[in-house]
Amino acid sequence: MTTESWTTLAFFVIAFFLVVGALGVVLLPRIVHSALALVFFFFMTSGVFILLQAEFIAATQVIIYVGAITVLFLFAIMLTNRSYAADSNPPNSQWMAAVLVAVVTFGILLATFLNGIVPVSTAATPGGVGDITRTLGELLMGPFLLPFEAAGVLLLAAMIGAIVIARET
Repeated sequence: MTTESWTTLAFFVIAFFLVVGALGVVLLPRIVHSALALVFFFFMTSGVFILLQAEFIAATQVIIYVGAITVLFLFAIMLTNRSYAADSNPPNSQWMAAVLVAVVTFGILLATFLNGIVPVSTAATPGGVGDITRTLGELLMGPFLLPFEAAGVLLLAAMIGAIVIARET
């Protein structure tokens, strides 16, 4: 098998697991299990970025979404009293509308790709992955240093506020 066929096979396997993870987020009856399915989904998404030769974005995906946001979700879920109740993630009564929207969206995407409007290719970066990482680092530590640090201070203040609100008095 050629490298391209292995990449295609890996994409379809990862895409299958992406769909399984997304369905787990929506369909699992317990909210904690849904959050864990979300972690799995984010890991699979980073696998797609690795196939696209965007290792920096894949690592950022894992660090930010799996390491921070999902942990924050789990922390908020665990603060509730009903997090392990069997009906903590009740089914939605509008699932037929969601299925209709999903089928229409899939049809539009399929028609778009079959008509060649959007070319399907894995375009590598011109200078390689190291150049992207270096460029991002120079931008974040150069002209965008002040906004980057301000965002960090703002996130720290939000975290302190969430802890103060969540703690019992």
